[in-house]
Amino acid sequence: MAENTQSGSRAEVRIHPTRRLPDFLQSVNLKYVKLGYHYLMTHLLTLCLIPLMAVIFIQASQMEYDDVYQLWLHLQYNLVSVIVCSTILVFGSTVYFMTRPRSVYLVDFSLYHPPSHLRVKFKDFIEHSRLTGDFDESSLEFQRKILERSGLGEETVVPEAMHSIPPRPSMAAARKEAEDVMFGALDDLFATTGVKPKNIGILVVNCSLFNPTPSLSAMIVNKYKLRGNIRSFNLGGMGCSAGVIAVDLAKDLLQVHRNTYAVVVSTENITQNWYFGNKKSMLIPNCLFRVGGAAVLLSNKTADRRRAKYSLVHVVRTHKGADDKAFQCVYQEQDDVGKTGVSLSKDLMAIAGDALKTNITTLGPLVLPVSEQLLFFATLVGRKLFNAKMKPYIPDFKLAFEHFCIHAGGRAVIDELEKNLQLGPTHVEASRMTLHRFGNTSSSSIWYELGYTEAKGRMRRGHRVWQIAFGSGFKCNSAVWQALRNVKPSPKSPWLECIDSILGHVIDEMLIIEEVAFVHELVLVPLAGPEAFVPENFVRVTGHSSHLCVGQIGMGEWSGEMGCGVN
Repeated sequence: MAENTQSGSRAEVRIHPTRRLPDFLQSVNLKYVKLGYHYLMTHLLTLCLIPLMAVIFIQASQMEYDDVYQLWLHLQYNLVSVIVCSTILVFGSTVYFMTRPRSVYLVDFSLYHPPSHLRVKFKDFIEHSRLTGDFDESSLEFQRKILERSGLGEETVVPEAMHSIPPRPSMAAARKEAEDVMFGALDDLFATTGVKPKNIGILVVNCSLFNPTPSLSAMIVNKYKLRGNIRSFNLGGMGCSAGVIAVDLAKDLLQVHRNTYAVVVSTENITQNWYFGNKKSMLIPNCLFRVGGAAVLLSNKTADRRRAKYSLVHVVRTHKGADDKAFQCVYQEQDDVGKTGVSLSKDLMAIAGDALKTNITTLGPLVLPVSEQLLFFATLVGRKLFNAKMKPYIPDFKLAFEHFCIHAGGRAVIDELEKNLQLGPTHVEASRMTLHRFGNTSSSSIWYELGYTEAKGRMRRGHRVWQIAFGSGFKCNSAVWQALRNVKPSPKSPWLECIDSILGHVIDEMLIIEEVAFVHELVLVPLAGPEAFVPENFVRVTGHSSHLCVGQIGMGEWSGEMGCGVN
């Protein structure tokens, strides 16, 4: 907490430094660049055949009548050459069509639209928390400050069990939450696409913290009476990045099983995972996570290409679980009094940044233009061989993607990724709006962001989308999609009711937070110059003429004291 003491016309400002994402201008590991090029080489046959066919076509188009006649005479009197060429052509074509990966199409997806009566305003959140009797005043104040600066709006939803006083986090209530979310999204998906549940051949469900018996995937099979030979999978404990993992699993299964549909359901369950204690690092999920879910229909049928929205281009997965700090940075455990919750380590931002750096270094060779790859690779080699202090070249990912769906984990995370990837406000708009309207919906947040982009009418044929998510383990996963047509939003998209007004509301709230943050926390004086007085043992604060700009919230050393990082 900021503490102020006035001395003359100057104020002493106490600010705790924050842990942020590491600067991506630091060196990257060459082995991850090599891994990216390894993925690229898997498509070497295609890359070689395309220019070869182009050369043959150009040469053929330049042939005159006499050239064609001479070639025909040559073939008539050289039967061996004809047989050899035909054999090579047939063999090459067979190998190509047997080994090429099947295209995976995203036919459509649907988003769960939570009912309005389950929305929770900040004041109601704090008041309900107070009435439970489980939180002391310090914890209540901590949660209030997290809410105010989290980037969440006043229309996010918590499950019905949390609206009761006292809360009723029973198994039955948790099942009901799961059923409402999954069945709500699936009903819309089947209605929109016209696909019958009996035609689904693959089902992948991911939910990190709620894994009942029978499983969530079994609940879906039972509800929609799916066929008996369906390949069903239930992924648990894999965090907020599990949505991309589920898509990757479905993609691999679609390579094996011909002419079928795969459904991916991504959700999280809050009812039995609310923390009723006073450990600061375990209170943050209460403030950020909200109800949400998505259902995605994938297909490997060639006939579905003309009606599909996107094709899957790449999936790149990074796992840092071999490192103990990374493994424990998002950790479900019991506190000192035996209350269960998810603890967030103070090293989370640094670990997330390292995983992200590894992931994008691997992804780069697959998606970046040749010019960007050459500049990046030349700089990297120069740093390794000549001058380690040489400033590395950071590729411009805006040349590779038109749209970015960054996991809406929190306002600070979005701010840091915007800065380090050198993105503009429009590129992170979908993430900010999703966080504001729906909160952190875990693995489904990247689908709400894609839905926002569609609702804004920005998705055009050929546009490339980068979905990037990270979660416990620690994992960072990316999926790259390409639009097959000018995409219109689903008629049942939850964004349609607020798409024209939400951006203005978010901007207004951000301005209010910027203006009042120091009034709440700091006592400032008019600045004679660009610096405010700060004791020697604290960080310096810089500003302009008469005000300072608020950045993100920091947690100090998790001692319960709050500090502000400033720009």
